[in-house]
Amino acid sequence: MFHHETAFSGRLQRARVCTGPKAIPYLNPNAVITALCSLMLCVVSPSLSSAVEKQYDLVVYGATPGGVACAVRAAREGLSVQLVSHAEHLGGMLSNGLSTMDTLYNGRRAPLYDELREKIYAHYLQKYGVLSPQYQATQPGHPKTRYEAHVVENLINELLNAESRILVVKRYYPVAVTSESALLRSVTFRKVGGEKTLTVHADAFADCSYEADLAAVAGVLYRVGREARDEFQEKHAGVIYVRRQEWPPTNVETKAWAIARDLNLFRYSEWFDVITEASTGKANPAVQGYNIRTIITSNPTNRIPIKKPKHYDPESLRKFGMGDPADPGLRMPNQKFGMNEPKLVGKQDPYVEGDWKTRNSVTEQHRQATLALLYFRQHDPSVPLSIRQQWLQWGLPKDEFADNGHMPHEIYARETRRIHGLSVFSENDAQLAGGLERAPIRSDSISITEWFLDSHACTPSQVPGSEMEGKVMLKNQTFPGQVSYRTIIPKGFKNFIVPVCLSSTHIGWGTIRLEPTWMSISEAAAYAVVKAKREDLTVAEIETDGLLRLLAKRRFMLSFFNDVEGQEDADWFPAVQYLGTKGFFGTYDAQPLALLTTPLATAWIEHATRLMQNQVQDATSATQRILTAERKSGAPAIARDFADLLTQALPIPQQKANAIHKLLARSNIDPEQPITRGNASHLIFQVLASK
Repeated sequence: MFHHETAFSGRLQRARVCTGPKAIPYLNPNAVITALCSLMLCVVSPSLSSAVEKQYDLVVYGATPGGVACAVRAAREGLSVQLVSHAEHLGGMLSNGLSTMDTLYNGRRAPLYDELREKIYAHYLQKYGVLSPQYQATQPGHPKTRYEAHVVENLINELLNAESRILVVKRYYPVAVTSESALLRSVTFRKVGGEKTLTVHADAFADCSYEADLAAVAGVLYRVGREARDEFQEKHAGVIYVRRQEWPPTNVETKAWAIARDLNLFRYSEWFDVITEASTGKANPAVQGYNIRTIITSNPTNRIPIKKPKHYDPESLRKFGMGDPADPGLRMPNQKFGMNEPKLVGKQDPYVEGDWKTRNSVTEQHRQATLALLYFRQHDPSVPLSIRQQWLQWGLPKDEFADNGHMPHEIYARETRRIHGLSVFSENDAQLAGGLERAPIRSDSISITEWFLDSHACTPSQVPGSEMEGKVMLKNQTFPGQVSYRTIIPKGFKNFIVPVCLSSTHIGWGTIRLEPTWMSISEAAAYAVVKAKREDLTVAEIETDGLLRLLAKRRFMLSFFNDVEGQEDADWFPAVQYLGTKGFFGTYDAQPLALLTTPLATAWIEHATRLMQNQVQDATSATQRILTAERKSGAPAIARDFADLLTQALPIPQQKANAIHKLLARSNIDPEQPITRGNASHLIFQVLASK
């Protein structure tokens, strides 16, 4: 179901779109004099002018990791940016206890994500040394980089402070917009907990918040909750119950299983089966459960004891169990650990469209439940004495969240609104496409997904043997997908992007909702804003092929491959990434160093010709033909012959044909030797740029 309601002024209201100032029926003379004096003051002392008079190239709402990446990239490319946050502390969940990079891929994926990750390693390496337990606890060489919350918050602040073109405004949230002809013109923000407002004008706007509040205020259609199974033909949509199965599973589709287990990703050894007789697949308004990602420590010099919280109710805590005090959660540097419980399933829903009073109430309920669970495990007589004594070694860290009782400031709102965009990412975008050994091809892909499709429980309902309703963990049934640029463009707007709460189904959301993915998408979105600015267009009007070429050259992952990690600086890398969006690869193996066979060379040239002539309507179908040719045996293609065929097949001037042959020399490609798939991709990439 689509909504366009939003929360502001203390209650749910239909989003109000203002098209201009209201007519003033009467002018008080004193008010006129005051206004003229204020105007004169602004002219005489520009430094006293408020942000209402400032026109920015880009206004970003939401200082999540995605929002930070969007703002920093736009500023580095020369744009003036205002970054507005409802929170005092910036960095979203990365600085609020998440404590890990939720990714299964260890390679580079986007410049700012890569930069932040390297800064984390560098901090611990320089401060403690390569053999230190602190540095080793970051897990160098593992996809899931680990860190302390205050360290990442400081690094994020450093990224922002280094950009003079960014103005950061804290503790404000959107309450109104002005717009005309599908263009947002200004946004009015209100001070959290007060009545003070500020109005900001910009050429482009980005909602990078976890809640999509700006999108809602602007009147963007959005989804809340779960679609029915048949709406997008998603196997795991709607009301669903699953049960845990033994590992390894027995009744699996062999080919898909083999592809999944061979992916160059961190693999979990876990499997759940759907309880089909109980799973109706009906739509449901509940979103997946939240929790506070609390950090605890066993370091006596940094440990604050857990006090008995208000309204302590041990009976309500027994269902969460005693836990394992020897392994309390996610390990991180300096004897700290992250908890991922308790989830108060069923208590999360009011947060989604609630005002900030409601949201703070939901957060406080989870905060008190977390403290109560810790206290329960440390003191309740029902917990064996030996386990209580072990839990008593844990407490809250003095050096984290000192201004908030040493608990994270924000709740982990795993799912809120999802906008209605020009395209929708569904479960099927992370499943094998028919006739291919990879997910469907999106010719305007600006990022990849690689996390498994997952949803934490949505309601507390259970059937015999099941997990709580709504839990879906497809850890070995998910395949890396591509994120269409159209998913971040809300319908009805030209200069507005929503890279975090983008257009997806509930099940599709599970592979998107991770900070590394959001950082990549949001940085790509910033490049779109930059491109629009330079071409005097809007983000909805830019030509996406040029954007993709730019992203590829900047070493974004637009297409996942098993065999490119560590080779991101190779000349062929941009070409392979770009061609992966155009249908040149039918599997997750690019094989850039393998020799190109003549059948595949012919198929690639034919496909490139169709692309030049704008004859490719469906990249996924085209890729099926490519895969057929790839499976044929044949002699290696000679570099000179491949270049000749390429120039003869494409309608390009002779001087450009000669340039292709010169490119062989510049790229150190021996014209008399067989050509590799990576080098052939490089040539095609250059040729397609001339269309």
